[in-house]
Amino acid sequence: MIIIMRPRPTDAEVHDIEERVRTMGYEPHTIRGVVRTVVAAVGDESSHATLETLATLPSVENVLPVQKKYKLISRETHPDPTIIRVGDLEIGGGVFHVIAGPCSVESLDQMVGTAKGVLENGGTILRGGAFKPRTSPYDFQGLGNEGLDILVKAREATGLPIVTEVVRESDIELVASKADMLQIGARNALNYSLLEGVAATGKPIFLKRGMSATVQEWLLAAEYIVKRGNRNVVLCERGIRTYETATRNTLDLSAVAIAKKETSLPVFVDPSHAAGRWDLITALSKASIAVGADGLMIEVHRHPEMALSDGAQQITPDAFGILMNDILPFIEAAGKHLPAATATHSGRKVRQGWA
Repeated sequence: MIIIMRPRPTDAEVHDIEERVRTMGYEPHTIRGVVRTVVAAVGDESSHATLETLATLPSVENVLPVQKKYKLISRETHPDPTIIRVGDLEIGGGVFHVIAGPCSVESLDQMVGTAKGVLENGGTILRGGAFKPRTSPYDFQGLGNEGLDILVKAREATGLPIVTEVVRESDIELVASKADMLQIGARNALNYSLLEGVAATGKPIFLKRGMSATVQEWLLAAEYIVKRGNRNVVLCERGIRTYETATRNTLDLSAVAIAKKETSLPVFVDPSHAAGRWDLITALSKASIAVGADGLMIEVHRHPEMALSDGAQQITPDAFGILMNDILPFIEAAGKHLPAATATHSGRKVRQGWA
């Protein structure tokens, strides 16, 4: 259940409610807003005392049952958009971000060169896989720790915060020490011990939907992270596996709309992995914005034809600049805006309006 406190409660009143919730056998999770404070009580209501009696306290406005299994990320518990900080950036709340970079970190020259292209064309966060879980054991598996060091150098060269995937619990501390945001990929989206491990770092988590996960399973995966005290979660729809073979995966835009309706968390879309082909990325990006996405993750490589992984779904920095121009009207129509920046492309200013 959730306990909605009266506007602007004192610290003592909040502490009192938290202690009462614990005494009654539940675990309190307090969410403070500018005016409202909500205490979400997590526990088995069939074996503990009812919390409805707390409604009689002067500091409590209402006590409501939470019907969703994902109690802590539900809009019932947290109606206002969650703002997440990645480096100096704020994600959510109307600011539209584009994460971009290569599928895999391959070399220092490749990564720094691509990072500069991402920055020049309006990307705000740099992606790159240092550890790559691949379906075939014979495919390129990433550079590992060397790849992390290259990402750090790319950040130093451009100022872009970096996001990279964690694939094993044993790598969490290492990756967290170097990355600004930790990604959980589709293959690990329901690896609950890994989710709890990355949550404990306190770092922002970029949580992709599992390739066969339902929307509820995806949101409950986010709940695992938030339940460990880390609300810094960004959801990412990246396509699910269906019988269709025209694209690598099937982009489920209905899941984006549902996630935006059900939770307060920012929701991104990765059209690169969804399509598996570069020529559909712009169209899918526009559709993603139209349905309510807070950002995109785009794979960018200076030489996609030479990429060691997923070359068919990566675009060049020049093509990325064109994409950024093409999606700007959709961002504005959706009532969102890009971060304060001006991108350049081929020596000229890209379309004005980077508010």
